[in-house]
Amino acid sequence: MGSQKKRPVRLTAQDREELVRVTTTGVRGASMIMRARVLLALDTSAGEADPKEVIAARLGVSGETLRLVAKRFAETGGDVHATIARKKRDLPPVPSPVTGEVEARLIAMACSQPPQGHARWSLRLLEKHVALVEDIPDLDHSTIGRVLKKRNCVLT
Repeated sequence: MGSQKKRPVRLTAQDREELVRVTTTGVRGASMIMRARVLLALDTSAGEADPKEVIAARLGVSGETLRLVAKRFAETGGDVHATIARKKRDLPPVPSPVTGEVEARLIAMACSQPPQGHARWSLRLLEKHVALVEDIPDLDHSTIGRVLKKRNCVLT
């Protein structure tokens, strides 16, 4: 019940109507429907909401889920759509080590003559030679293969 006092959920009539429509009609993701039901259950605009434990048991979710949905509702400034929708990721969590310059150097290496004693370049041989070059980050042979495949470079 603490989250209901800290972050009360007050929905307008239009928001309630929209959430009821989300939960009863159309095809939507299960998590979106679940968050919409949680918002409807936590709504205090029509009266006092049930205790957190009762709501969690009725909806089949944990108390933590109730807290997180109420928190997200408060963070989005009461925007119902932003609360029930998935968060969009801003950037990849880890930037790719393959930049345009790295890609160009890798393709140039793959198109050059293979080292002495080898008839052709293999992905593992390229991996070993990339590790020897200081200004190219160490790349796995699968990453090298993906870069070459993207540019239609065939190892001969």
